[in-house]
Amino acid sequence: MRPIIGITTYAEQARFGVWDVPTALTPMAYVNAVVRADGRPLLVPPSEEAVDETLDALDGLLFSGGSDLDPSAYDAEAHPQTNNTRPERDRGELALAAGALARDMPVLAVCRGMEILNVARGGDLVQHLPDMVGHEDHRHTPGVFGDHEVDLKAGSRVCRLLGDRAPVKSHHHQGVGRLGEGLVETAWAEDGTIEALEDPSRRFALGVLWHPEQGADFALFKELVEEARKYHEDKR
Repeated sequence: MRPIIGITTYAEQARFGVWDVPTALTPMAYVNAVVRADGRPLLVPPSEEAVDETLDALDGLLFSGGSDLDPSAYDAEAHPQTNNTRPERDRGELALAAGALARDMPVLAVCRGMEILNVARGGDLVQHLPDMVGHEDHRHTPGVFGDHEVDLKAGSRVCRLLGDRAPVKSHHHQGVGRLGEGLVETAWAEDGTIEALEDPSRRFALGVLWHPEQGADFALFKELVEEARKYHEDKR
């Protein structure tokens, strides 16, 4: 039995063939990572409707990356560098995150997804990390993933999976500010940026600011799928 892993989709104008239309899409790297981990991926378009019905069909949930969150989602004014927001996607994913956590459904949240996880629990964001860390190494070139290492908290889930220190690929200019309720920080970049969050009270609720789907180590996806398999058995 392959557990069904929902993958949240981007909401973008896209060209394919003769068409140039609004599209729900996700990079194949996420899909391939779930397949490689022996899960069955199912794309979940942005919507605030039928959240419970959507979650009923899933065994786990992968929040993908993408554009900046609208600061109104965490009661903040927009920074000049905050752009390309997708409020409809924000609202749909915040509802999915709240519903999944309430069910104790396994959740892996990637980059923007980690920000969704934090905001869904009442936290907020640093809208432009270079203001805080003094450099743009986390997104040095648009469209190119930056390579760096993170230190992982001893005893955390992510440390058990990846070790005390791990190489990662990043592409973001925002990060976590105030932590959401129940979340703990479990990884950091050399500049102090929070790189991973976990909710120890849940079976598997883990957010990473980097992009594991772009790397060579699929341990996070394997853990998501394994926990989703257990979740499926428990809900039968």
